[in-house]
Amino acid sequence: MTETAPVSLHALVHGRVQNVGFRFFVHDLARTLGLSGFVRNLTDGSTVEVTAEGPRAQLETLLKQLHDGPPGARVARVDATWNTATGNYDRFSIR
Repeated sequence: MTETAPVSLHALVHGRVQNVGFRFFVHDLARTLGLSGFVRNLTDGSTVEVTAEGPRAQLETLLKQLHDGPPGARVARVDATWNTATGNYDRFSIR
């Protein structure tokens, strides 16, 4: 696999990450990085789920930023897993 071959990142971001603009932060960053996938709040009230596909280098940049988030966010931890890209997404969206 080449460094530019698409891969998939699935991340669960835990902490004070809802009602602080976290999804919009991820959406804007992912679009800037040219990634596809989605971001959404989970029903527990303290977790945001991110699924993104694209080149590994851009996904690493996204993952690094997930640990900080936007102003007002307090990230407790990020659980990340890497997979083969599915190609199921044509853009990055907020769900």
